[in-house]
Amino acid sequence: MDVTDVSVTLGSVQALDSVSLEVEQGEFLGVIGPNGAGKTTLLRTISGVLTPSGGTVTVDGQDITDLPSKASSRLVAVVPQETSLAFDFTVREVVEMGRTPYRNRLTLESSADEEMVTQALERTRTAGFADRAIGEVSGGERQRVLLARALAQDTPVLLLDEPTASLDINHQIRTLELVKSLVEAGKTIMAPIHDLNLAAHYCDRLLLLADGKRTALGSPDEVLTESNLEAAFGTDAVVTNNPVTGSVYVMALPDGARDRDGPHVHVIGGGGAAARLLYLLAASGYQVTTGALNEGDADVETARMLGIDAVTLEPYAPIDEASAEKVKEEVESAAVTVIPDLAIGHGNLPNLRAAAHADNLILVEDRPFEERNYAGVRGEERYHSLRERGTVVESRNVLEAVESAIESS
Repeated sequence: MDVTDVSVTLGSVQALDSVSLEVEQGEFLGVIGPNGAGKTTLLRTISGVLTPSGGTVTVDGQDITDLPSKASSRLVAVVPQETSLAFDFTVREVVEMGRTPYRNRLTLESSADEEMVTQALERTRTAGFADRAIGEVSGGERQRVLLARALAQDTPVLLLDEPTASLDINHQIRTLELVKSLVEAGKTIMAPIHDLNLAAHYCDRLLLLADGKRTALGSPDEVLTESNLEAAFGTDAVVTNNPVTGSVYVMALPDGARDRDGPHVHVIGGGGAAARLLYLLAASGYQVTTGALNEGDADVETARMLGIDAVTLEPYAPIDEASAEKVKEEVESAAVTVIPDLAIGHGNLPNLRAAAHADNLILVEDRPFEERNYAGVRGEERYHSLRERGTVVESRNVLEAVESAIESS
């Protein structure tokens, strides 16, 4: 699919301004941008609903604007964000509507039509309630029904308008996992996605629109940069990597969060487990320290990049008494001490002993402790003694926990 210098004018508003992009077969392109950036207008233009004032949209080498409605509907299917049906059709009847481009008023449903509908119902796991009225299904189920209708349309390109909007996290993940499987099967899919972190995890590439213009196009790493987000959304954001999935992770910050005149927070790091926390805490304005860490550790590199003071040791060296005392001093002076979701070995037990001197202690747990304990009974005893007096949170809630601990002190 090729979009070449497409411009769209709606009344006196330039909704799209010379937008160009190419989407390969079997690619999932996410479209991001602030409200009013032109995301939905772009989808409506690609589907042929809007005629561009300039430029072209071609699918399989055919200019969409030159095709009659039925012909374009055999190339591009649309899953709208919201839809209203005049009658209370059954789920199966809604999915059967996807075969309309292949039939006329005198044509009965063929065996091929029936097969496509059956496959679409099964692929979207909607066959189990195919005979229910569309008005009786939940929001998440309804989204899958609309996707099934688009699959029954049997087009090379699928356009999904905010497919996760108004869905709870469970249905968001299920929907995007389904979309991912369709892409792997060869479908070309384009979708505006409001949640930048979901877009980063599931999309092959991202298109960033702002004021109707293409601001950036590329991999999530290339598009989701702090400078791009500041320019498009007008917000300060921290861009790191999700510690579990490895995909880009975006967190918006309040105004003035990077001034770093906030309270002192000490982070017990190791093995790269603290890198994201160091970034988030420093960007949120806290005076951050970390250690003790061996030179060469990813957390040391992150600390240096951010200008964070770190208690360091030679590579592979154990934590000596002098270093342990420095860590203890940092912990005692800190308003909050944070222990990331790190692996516990005999080498970092002195760090845990120092953490016992914390006034406020936060332990991050994204994995069960048993999966990351390599220090046996000593590690278990030391960690659980800290856990009994600390606050346990998931990594996504660390900033809120730190703020709460400081406010209650």
